[in-house]
Amino acid sequence: MAKRIPSPTGPLIAGLAVTLGIVAAFCFYTLYQIGGLRRMQNETIDRDRRDSLQLLRIQNDLSALGLAMRDMMTGGEPYPLYAWSAQFERIHKDMDDALRIEGALSPSLHGSDRTGFSRGLAQFWISAGQMFAMAREGKTDEASALVRTSLEAQQTALVSAVSRLLVENSDAEQRTAARVAEIYDRVERQIYWLIAAALICITGTSLMLIRANRTVFQAMRALSDRRSALAQKLITVQEEMFRSISRELHDEFGQMLTAVGAMLARARKQHCPPQLTGDLDEIRAVAQQALDKTRSLTQSLHPSILDDAGFEETLDWYLQVFQKQTGIAVALEKSGTGRDMGPDRLIHVYRVLQESLNNVAKHSGARTARVRVRFRQDRLEMGIEDHGIGLQPEDGLGERRGMGIIGMRERAELLNGTIEFLRPDGGGTLVQLTMPLPPPDVPVKLAEAPPHGVANSAA
Repeated sequence: MAKRIPSPTGPLIAGLAVTLGIVAAFCFYTLYQIGGLRRMQNETIDRDRRDSLQLLRIQNDLSALGLAMRDMMTGGEPYPLYAWSAQFERIHKDMDDALRIEGALSPSLHGSDRTGFSRGLAQFWISAGQMFAMAREGKTDEASALVRTSLEAQQTALVSAVSRLLVENSDAEQRTAARVAEIYDRVERQIYWLIAAALICITGTSLMLIRANRTVFQAMRALSDRRSALAQKLITVQEEMFRSISRELHDEFGQMLTAVGAMLARARKQHCPPQLTGDLDEIRAVAQQALDKTRSLTQSLHPSILDDAGFEETLDWYLQVFQKQTGIAVALEKSGTGRDMGPDRLIHVYRVLQESLNNVAKHSGARTARVRVRFRQDRLEMGIEDHGIGLQPEDGLGERRGMGIIGMRERAELLNGTIEFLRPDGGGTLVQLTMPLPPPDVPVKLAEAPPHGVANSAA
């Protein structure tokens, strides 16, 4: 019993599922990483950028305060000190608005630095209020001294604090950029891992498919070998049966019919009543027809001339018989020196010729044909050509000529040769048989089909 070939469908589906699973998992992972990058950009990078803008706004306000206090102390303006209170108040409101926005953006970003800055700024505005109160009371010298000794120092400290906050923002942005780069690097590594895993899965699936195909092809080759061996065995048995039946018909029925004819002739010559002479002649004619039919059937099953006279004489005889039976003129071209090929090989060459000419008569519609036989040094080439309708695409497997073509191919394999079915330039069909010829001193034998046990083991 032939070994059942496992189907590769299950492993291939599993490999496909694993590949799709890896791709799907990586897609979800990539989407998650991209979402994290988006959140980081929205929540950290954009926040730090807007926070830095507010700190720069505060820094500009502090610079404006510094310029105002410088102008107050130079005395180049014809205004009293308290006249600067409106400008200080406007800057105060702008700084409070900037601090409110900045505090909402990063309530816990700067920690103690922001708390110290808020306290220092509050103390600055208290000192500024005291300075303007002294200026309104006419204590200009005390107010100027307060500006020089306290407000300018506080303003400088506040500028330094804002600068530190800006530096912290810059550091936070750098850390965020480093995290983004790390995420990109991680995603890139994961892409490489995905490609490697996908390649491994695809390679494994491909190897599995190749192995399955190889197993299937080996099984098909083994089945083809067994089929070919069986077909060749059937052809051999068929020829042996035809030869046996032909011999029996010739030796038994032929001799019996010949004896019957002789006895009828002898009986007629003896004292036979006139009224029986016509009956004896009629019986003798029937016996002769039966003898002719038997001889024709004998030659059709296995021509004895093939064993007695060889291939070339059989070829001449068969072409004459074929032309008489079909009315198709066949031109014969021979070249080279004939060689004994052995009766077992000759019968297969004869059957190829017979089947080819039968196809010409039945299917081609041609009224002429050509047979070329060339004996080379190491091979025999035989071509049967006609210019009829030619082989149709379905003829190789069709019902009309499919079995005949298969039989000719199997006979060519038995001869260790090749057979081709070609279309010549003028249209029609050319059957070209080529078979090797051994040296004259080497005995000939047919190709042997592979043993049945070998074919089974290959399956």
